[in-house]
Amino acid sequence: MSEIIKAKVNGGYPLHTFEDVEDIYFDYIHDKKARESIKSAYKFILKKHDGQTRRSGEPYYHHLIEVAYILADLRAGPSTITAGLLHDVVEDTDVTIEEIKKNWGSEVAKIVDALTKIQRLKLSHITAEEFEAEDHRKIFLGMAKDIRVILIKLADRLHNMRTLGALSEERKMAISKETLEVFVPIAHRLGLDKLKSELEDLSLRYAEPEKYAEITSLLKKKQKVLLKSLDSLKKRIADILFENNIPFEISARVKSVYSIYRKMYIKGHQFDEIYDILALRIITKTEIQCYEILGLIHKTYTPAPGRFKDYIAMPKSNMYQSLHTTIVGGDGNFYEVQIRTKEMDEIAESGVAAHWAYKEGTGYNPAAEQKEIENKLHWFRDFVSISDEDQSATEYMDNLNHDIFDKTIYVFTPKGRVIELPVGSCPVDFAYRIHTKVGDSTIGALVNGAMVPLYTVLKTGDMVEIKTSKTQEGPSEGWLKFVQSNTAKTQIKKYLAKKNEELVREDKINKGRQSLIDAFKERNIDEKGMLEYLNSPAVFREYGVDNLDDLYVLVFGRKPTPNAIIDFLKIKKEFVLPTQSPKKQTKFDESPVYCNGADNIAISLANCCTPIPGDPIVGYVTKGKGISVHRADCPNIVNETERIIDVFWKEGLETATYPVDIMIEASDRANLVVDVMHALTNNHITINSISAKKNSSTLTATLSAQIMIQNNKKLNDIFAILHGIPGVYEVNRVTH
Repeated sequence: MSEIIKAKVNGGYPLHTFEDVEDIYFDYIHDKKARESIKSAYKFILKKHDGQTRRSGEPYYHHLIEVAYILADLRAGPSTITAGLLHDVVEDTDVTIEEIKKNWGSEVAKIVDALTKIQRLKLSHITAEEFEAEDHRKIFLGMAKDIRVILIKLADRLHNMRTLGALSEERKMAISKETLEVFVPIAHRLGLDKLKSELEDLSLRYAEPEKYAEITSLLKKKQKVLLKSLDSLKKRIADILFENNIPFEISARVKSVYSIYRKMYIKGHQFDEIYDILALRIITKTEIQCYEILGLIHKTYTPAPGRFKDYIAMPKSNMYQSLHTTIVGGDGNFYEVQIRTKEMDEIAESGVAAHWAYKEGTGYNPAAEQKEIENKLHWFRDFVSISDEDQSATEYMDNLNHDIFDKTIYVFTPKGRVIELPVGSCPVDFAYRIHTKVGDSTIGALVNGAMVPLYTVLKTGDMVEIKTSKTQEGPSEGWLKFVQSNTAKTQIKKYLAKKNEELVREDKINKGRQSLIDAFKERNIDEKGMLEYLNSPAVFREYGVDNLDDLYVLVFGRKPTPNAIIDFLKIKKEFVLPTQSPKKQTKFDESPVYCNGADNIAISLANCCTPIPGDPIVGYVTKGKGISVHRADCPNIVNETERIIDVFWKEGLETATYPVDIMIEASDRANLVVDVMHALTNNHITINSISAKKNSSTLTATLSAQIMIQNNKKLNDIFAILHGIPGVYEVNRVTH
């Protein structure tokens, strides 16, 4: 068959030739090797797809040429156009990825490989719903890693939608549904408005043919009535801009069929209630001139209340910028006016493709471009992070739809940065969107200058400030009940999983250490003597560990056993350290703390810092009252040097409890004290006293309590539980 494919009309769309594709990319790709690479890919598909036809009977490579045409029209780079031509060759012929790599390089091969994997769905033993979700997940997983894969897949889908005519009604419906649910939201988020609108209209044409026909008929009638008035409006505005020496281009825009369908059949409006069917688009040179034009139009025409949108000052998440206003024309009809610069208009039409269009000779770096996209489009960063999660396909799609495709809100940081979040988000979602470390250390939040509970639902326009603390134990499991964004949920779950792993390891360490302590005691060696034996390079080398904790974990698993270690050390049972003889029992043994050489001296826990087992402690020799035990960081003794001595917690203190004074800071609300008391008593914590003080100026409350607790670890667990109470943003121990 001849390489020259004559143009013809198919389904209302012209069928392009490869020469048409060349005419476009020759305008911006001048490198000879790049042009030859694209041309060789074209010749390759002619050969490899020869004899293959589409349902319409046309040669299959017509489709590939159309995909390349759409990509060139978006000013895609040589690798993207080449991959667009080759995107089906591995799936549909005997060509391998290695052959693609050999002929066109690793970059093109990587893109084609991703597109091929999207196509290959070999699934079994799953429901129809799970199959669809898995299908869509494969699409997103393949696209999330490289923006060029997305562009090719969208171009592929657009041409398929243009040529659905040869398929059965059932297939038309299924493909149209998938297009609306999967591809349209991506095109919208990437700002590919022109492509998105065409996909929507084509999907509606096949999914709801009667409604599509009804709306197109109404549009034609309405346009005839409004065009004369619109021409008059255009002329009047043009005269005003000429008089004020403002450069401009002015054109009319007709609202898409699908957008009218949404207003009529989803939002319940009558056709005559839709005011912005016809709109004027004014293109000028600078942002300042955009605002000047807006002022002149509002000076001349009455603006409709509540219909002004400033997307220049606050761009949409897909980088869209423009001023929107609706005015009442001289004929009493409403007209939308969009005002933007040339660059804004290019991004409005082609979105990410316009912003990162291929620019020859600029050191194009696809990896750097991908990173820049993730930084500029925060939703895309989440898109990538969601793709990495180990979850079912259905859960994955639910998260994707909620975080990326659902409606969003826009809130501000104290410095004016706009943060995009899913509807229903709270300050914790905001904190994790800023940075994982900010989320993990969050203790409170100010919204519009007022302290609020962490579960407060944010709304567009809120200014949010996060309060953090370096001593915060991390996120609470209770946060999962009110966070909305998948980013926050994922990071909280990761933190809790890591914490659980650490707790499990800590338990293994404690049990392994205790096993060794018991074994060494049988040989009359106390813990201190045991440590002198174990903490040596020879022991670590023998058992392949770096420290004592790792050794304890091995002992917990009985690899090695305590006796095996003792045998390795060649310790005899009768060996006794002369300085390690057992303590004599005295009347002071009821103290949980001991001090070597002070058997007959009273030892008491200080009331100022209320130390508990597990706290680092020191002893302070008082005048006539024995030894007072303080936390090592107690401000009352931190500067003392002469009277400080070493003291140690005794073993076997698991059942005893000790008083600890705590302070809880929270947003003031009803039943706060009750919730705190329930949290403590439900965890078997005795409350000696509790009081609350309301801070009216900040709408916060301070709760002071003394509780009985076994040890430092249990106290940290209780602090985590208290942080999970709605409204609580800080919990601290009190030193008097």
